Amino acid sequence: MSIEELVNNCKKGKRKAQEELYRKYSPVLFGMCLKYSRNSTEAEDNLHDCFMTIYDKIGQFNFKGSFEGWMKRIAVTTVLQKYRKERHLAVVSENFGDVEEVVYEREEINLTTLLGYIQELPTKYRITFNLYVLDNYSHKEISQMLGTSEGTSKSNLARARMILRQKIEKENINIA
Repeated sequence: MSIEELVNNCKKGKRKAQEELYRKYSPVLFGMCLKYSRNSTEAEDNLHDCFMTIYDKIGQFNFKGSFEGWMKRIAVTTVLQKYRKERHLAVVSENFGDVEEVVYEREEINLTTLLGYIQELPTKYRITFNLYVLDNYSHKEISQMLGTSEGTSKSNLARARMILRQKIEKENINIA
C-alpha cells in the first residue's frame, strides 16, 4: 500500500491502515519520543499519545511535504505540550552570558551512554538540548515552542552542555 493510500485509509478511520501506519512508523517516532523522555517507559507513553494525535489530525495532512516529517513535528509538539501541562518546563531565569561551545578532542563515547546522559538531564535542559542539537531548531523556534525567551533557550542549552561535559569528564570519556 502506498503512503497516499495508507493516509487516505487512515482518514477514513480504517483500523488496518492505522495498524500498518503504526507498524511502519513507530520505530522512527519512538526514537523521537525517547530523545525527549526520561526513560523508555515514558517514551512508550509519549509514543502512544503521539499516535492518538496523528490519528486525530491525519485529516489535516494535505500531501504537501513529507508525511514522516509531518508526523515527527506532531510527535515533538505532542510531547512538549504534555510536559508543559505537567509543569516540567517551568521558566527559570538563568543567564550564563556567552558560554563557549564545548569542543572535544576525541570520539570515544558510545551512543547508548550519551543517550543515557542526555535522558538524565533535567527536563527543560534535555528538551532544549534535543531541539537545538539533535533536531536543528533555532533558539527563536525553541522559545516559541516552549513559551520562553530566546535567552532562556540559550542558557538552558549552555547549562545542558555544561552538565553533559561534567558527566563525560567524570567518566574520563572524551568525545569529538
